[in-house]
Amino acid sequence: MILPLVVQGGGSLAAQVEIRDLVIAGWTGRDQAAVAAHIRELADIGVTPPTRVPIFYRVSASLLTQANAVQVLGCDSSGEVEFVLVQTSEQLLVGLGSDHTDRKTERVGISLSKQMCPKPLAREAWEFGGVEPRWDELILRSYIVEGGRRILYQQGSASAILQPRKLMESYSGGNSLAVGTAMFCGTLPTIGGVRWSPEFWMELEDPVARRKLVHHCVIEALPVET
Repeated sequence: MILPLVVQGGGSLAAQVEIRDLVIAGWTGRDQAAVAAHIRELADIGVTPPTRVPIFYRVSASLLTQANAVQVLGCDSSGEVEFVLVQTSEQLLVGLGSDHTDRKTERVGISLSKQMCPKPLAREAWEFGGVEPRWDELILRSYIVEGGRRILYQQGSASAILQPRKLMESYSGGNSLAVGTAMFCGTLPTIGGVRWSPEFWMELEDPVARRKLVHHCVIEALPVET
């Protein structure tokens, strides 16, 4: 999977990035008590608890898309705003993505539910080294459509999620990823509960540099035939 990215650092540089491995990190909150509580909540509705935390789900790299519209089966899925680490042959980048997940299938198996949906990815990324010193000040947001209006769905700082180097160490045993790896790094709680939306907006804000990564995606629900 080869994706074009505009890398923002000292300037803007267009790059063609080959992604060979796509990893979805789960249960990555820094507050371990809150993570444990959420695991119990999901177990109560039939979702099998993870065998370890954090856990890393491998899915097909072909699920990555930079399109502004994706198709999913039915209305049982929802988006999750996440920062995404992308390791190129030259450097580590941080991007913005949505781990769109089928919630109905999640009760059958989390790995299967992750594989069911496309994974939208913004077209721009930042040099990781440029934001690492102020990582915890970065802000993630997402919006959905409800009642015909765009409403805030998720919001919080990167400090709620394990730091990138900790995630990379947990996954690879070192402080880096293999070249060609993209890792979705976990999400924030929703405002009002997990639910379907026909559109999904996401943002990663760097308030110090006064810049944002943004992406918008229309979600088309395909009919479920029985």
